[in-house]
Amino acid sequence: MKDPRSLSFTTRAIHVGSEADPATGAIEPALYMANSFLLPYDASQMNWSASEGNIYTRNGGVNQKMLEQKIANLEGGEDCVALASGVAALSALFFTKLKKGDHVIFSTVTYIATYRIFHELWTEKWGIETTITDCTDIEEIRKAIRPNTKLIHFETPGNPTLCICDIAAIVKLAHAHGILVSVDNTFSSPYNTRPLEYGVDFVVESLTKYINGHGDSMGGAVIGSHEDLEQIRYQAQVNIGGVISPFNAWLIQRGCSTFPLRMQVHNDNALAVAEWLERQPCVSFVAYPGLKSHKGHELAKKQMEHGFGGVLSFGLKGEHDLYNRVVTHLEIFTSAVSLGNAASLIVFIGEDDERMYLYPEEFHNGFYRVAIGIEDKNDLIRDLRQAFTAEGLETAD
Repeated sequence: MKDPRSLSFTTRAIHVGSEADPATGAIEPALYMANSFLLPYDASQMNWSASEGNIYTRNGGVNQKMLEQKIANLEGGEDCVALASGVAALSALFFTKLKKGDHVIFSTVTYIATYRIFHELWTEKWGIETTITDCTDIEEIRKAIRPNTKLIHFETPGNPTLCICDIAAIVKLAHAHGILVSVDNTFSSPYNTRPLEYGVDFVVESLTKYINGHGDSMGGAVIGSHEDLEQIRYQAQVNIGGVISPFNAWLIQRGCSTFPLRMQVHNDNALAVAEWLERQPCVSFVAYPGLKSHKGHELAKKQMEHGFGGVLSFGLKGEHDLYNRVVTHLEIFTSAVSLGNAASLIVFIGEDDERMYLYPEEFHNGFYRVAIGIEDKNDLIRDLRQAFTAEGLETAD
């Protein structure tokens, strides 16, 4: 494809990186399961850690490279590295860009692996200093900056409280101090938000979630400048080895074709369910940026182009085990972690969660994190209603 820039997001999701196979004429990408490739006549001068060309799948597989082309295009980035999982992508970025003595500011609301990387592992093993900061408050970030601050990392919306951070404001502050900015965009996806357009240095996506969309493969991606991504390829992909498998790359490439269509349904369904939950007398709170009552709603409207994502959290007015009993009555929702699947998922996070002290007060008695799927939204609402009713909870239309 000569110049896909004039095409819509949906068209690019289908066509970029998915050209016909010149060897066979197949119009869909082939699956290349080889772990090694034919070398040239004289291979003695080759760089065995190079990622250009085809040498060894850890250096970069054929399906991986096709997927990277597509993801970079959808995010609006120069380049992309696709790895084995979202956490592998986070680790690759942090491993490559940070060293002993650096300081990192990261959000109070992040994925659990990010919290453990910065709160425990990186500090204990490699002497990297970290500060947990409310990244929805630009003044709190300003106060946390030190002379050795190298990186500010946050999510928006944040997992699991759905807080919204001001991407442009954080970038402006960070770059004024020579600090890099990375954003985990998994909860929003590039369909709703493209943080690179706001000037961030790196975007991380868990490809396992919305972009794959079928709950059957794992992958992660870092997107940014070509120069930075070449460093990540060399240091983290080739020499640490968290490479994505060809089959998973192929599955995620397949999922990309329907990603925009699915994502709009996730958006629409989640808003409908959140609005219904907010009207229920038995519900103590609902956290979803699409609600007008959400603290970050106005900012989310500016940053999220097509909708507010498919994840929400809510609490019940009741004791601990009520949450467990309600789940047993659900017929459509599945009790499982993850998000972005076609099916809706729900997980109860109890009041003793290790990061509960970082969350707003309304979360402290426990809550559900719900990943809304692409089923009929009326069926989802009916399922929640019947589960509430089965436990004697009051509901309203």
